[in-house]
Amino acid sequence: VRDEIARPNIGEKKYRKFMGFLLTVFFFIWILNLLGLTPLGFNVTGNIAVTFCLAIFTMVIYMTNGTKDFWAHTLWMPGVPVVLRPILAVIELAGFVLIKPFSLLVRLFANITAGHFVVMSLIALMITMKEAFGPVGSTGMSVVLTLFIMVIEILVAFLQAFIFTMLSSLFIGMAVEEHEAH
Repeated sequence: VRDEIARPNIGEKKYRKFMGFLLTVFFFIWILNLLGLTPLGFNVTGNIAVTFCLAIFTMVIYMTNGTKDFWAHTLWMPGVPVVLRPILAVIELAGFVLIKPFSLLVRLFANITAGHFVVMSLIALMITMKEAFGPVGSTGMSVVLTLFIMVIEILVAFLQAFIFTMLSSLFIGMAVEEHEAH
């Protein structure tokens, strides 16, 4: 997380301040995704309220840590005609307050939920194909397909934690970046 996510996206000078949050989010999502794959596990990141809270935490962090250059470039962009500046400021604020958190929460929620739907569908396939292949054939085929999808789900559990943390660090890095004078 430090070497592949925080340093490149936030920068050498400021990444340490956000490491606690990034590590917490990464391991929270990854461990809960893995626990959701167990028979008694609950699909926590498949609950939109959880992903909404994670996205709001990220938004609060990058909004409150934004530098004066970040806010100046967001609200009153240099090099843009004065007539367009208020319109672009509203669009930028909508992007920071609505679009970025929404993309974080929907990406995590949809990918985790879709994977669980596929696994449950393959298990349900065993019941519907019992007549065609017999009880042993349908069960065997369903088990093989479900195990294959579960291996992919283990990869997706890590990948979604990585992507959420990467995008969070990218948004934070955009907010805390030091801008050169124009």
